[in-house]
Amino acid sequence: MRFVNSAYTAHATTIAGREGHSETDDKQLSLNLSKPGSGKPGTNPEQLFACGYSACFGSAIDAVAKSQKVAVSEVKVKAEVALNQDDNNGYFLSVVLNVSLAGVDKATAEKLVEAAHQVCPYSKATRGNIGVILQVDNKPLSLAA
Repeated sequence: MRFVNSAYTAHATTIAGREGHSETDDKQLSLNLSKPGSGKPGTNPEQLFACGYSACFGSAIDAVAKSQKVAVSEVKVKAEVALNQDDNNGYFLSVVLNVSLAGVDKATAEKLVEAAHQVCPYSKATRGNIGVILQVDNKPLSLAA
């Protein structure tokens, strides 16, 4: 299935799963993979997801701030992506997004983070599928429901 209004499509191929090699078609990313905690060289899907989500969420905050005419001098998003084990020896992900916004007060930062969570493509993709905790300066949002 192809989507008609796609703004961009990334292409990547992985050989041998978590202990293999992954590469984008344009070769901008070409990396070895290793299981978390294995001590072997390479990254893992959770680290890649954390990089992608934190970058996307930061851009969403920037877009929301601009649309609301709020000047933010720096947007920093730290994503913690945990690989958790369930009761049936299966796995699931959870995420904590900890945001620091320079140049705005706490209330404004919280409103921007909450608004960004509504528009960020990663947030939309994870909503209802995995737990995502939003924080501003290491404190859970007081707005969060």
